[in-house]
Amino acid sequence: MTDIETKSAETLAREVKESFDKKLDAVKEIAEKAIYSVEGLTKSEKEKADEQLTLMNEAKSRLDEIEQKLARSPSQEMSQKSLGEQFVENEEFKAMAASPNMKSTYSMSVKADITSVNDGNAGSAGAAIAPNRLSGIQTLPQQRLTIRNLLSAGRTNSPLIQYVQETGFTNSTAPVKEGELKPQSDIKLADKDVGTKVIAHWMRATKQILSDFPQLRSFIDERLIYGLKLVEEKQLLNGDGTGENLHGIIPQATQYNAPQGLTSPTPVTGIDVLRIAMLQAALAEYPATGHVLNPIDWTSIELLKDTQGRYIIGNPQGTLNPTLWSLPVVTTQAIEVNKFLTGAFALGAQIFDQWNSRIEVGFQNDDFTRNKVTILGEERLALAVYRPEAFVYGSITPTQSEASSINKKS
Repeated sequence: MTDIETKSAETLAREVKESFDKKLDAVKEIAEKAIYSVEGLTKSEKEKADEQLTLMNEAKSRLDEIEQKLARSPSQEMSQKSLGEQFVENEEFKAMAASPNMKSTYSMSVKADITSVNDGNAGSAGAAIAPNRLSGIQTLPQQRLTIRNLLSAGRTNSPLIQYVQETGFTNSTAPVKEGELKPQSDIKLADKDVGTKVIAHWMRATKQILSDFPQLRSFIDERLIYGLKLVEEKQLLNGDGTGENLHGIIPQATQYNAPQGLTSPTPVTGIDVLRIAMLQAALAEYPATGHVLNPIDWTSIELLKDTQGRYIIGNPQGTLNPTLWSLPVVTTQAIEVNKFLTGAFALGAQIFDQWNSRIEVGFQNDDFTRNKVTILGEERLALAVYRPEAFVYGSITPTQSEASSINKKS
């Protein structure tokens, strides 16, 4: 480490100036002797003069360097003393050090905190801090999507799905005596049709950002697909069938109604309601294959305890998928709180995909001249609910009138 790095600029300038003055005096002395001497300088005196001139020039160069440094930053040089320099140069510390009683104490307040600011002042450490750039994009949370997986899957090349639905059956079957007229049974059939609906949205980005940030393109694609599936889940359950909406399962489902003759418990709990809904579907000859609940309602069921404080359904150490009455429980925020849907999903309804979820990129309007691209996400599908009786929908917490109705039927 050089003197310039270990000493303050003012101290070093003073020392170099003194050295320069001494060497200048030595050169002057030799020059005066040469002027007044008749014989002139000897060889050794000439060598000494050359040596002093060289040393004087070196001192002058060092002095010029320090003066330039002081001229560039006179105040900064003084302000950026280290904490140790400030400590030992403090007058109170010097007085304490000179005192024979070294048991005394001394404290000094630090006037400048060390910060990440990069302004060149005391305590400034910003220039030494490099940001830690994390890879990827910190995304928003995504809802888990489940309803599509419960239903039968199909494909179509047509915008219209037609099917025949049995709407009634009169069974007049009976034993017949020899020679008598046999009874006639009736079946009622109806033509049903459902149209495919388009679910779509788009984003716009510049070609520059997609080129400079390749990961952004895949992120946009993923977000577009997720947006489609999120709306699809809501449509499959709640679509009202008007306009371009799907006709969802819940608007077509059979309302919860405890069967006649059932001996119900008192009081009726949400767990009881789901078991009775399974019975309602079974009596319609469509044995249920699962329950759909809001996460809040399922958590409430899992937290139920008996009189000894033991969990009835939930197991804090369990790792199995949630089940109730031997059927899987599917949780989704697409269904309202305090509502349930129980049914034979694969038997009762089917999805028909005309366009799978897809991403398309193109230039729209003046995109081309503005270096912009339009990224489109869309899908086209239909939902056919073949058997509305296969689904039972209602409140998981029965109202007082519903509970009274159950008790009366029993």
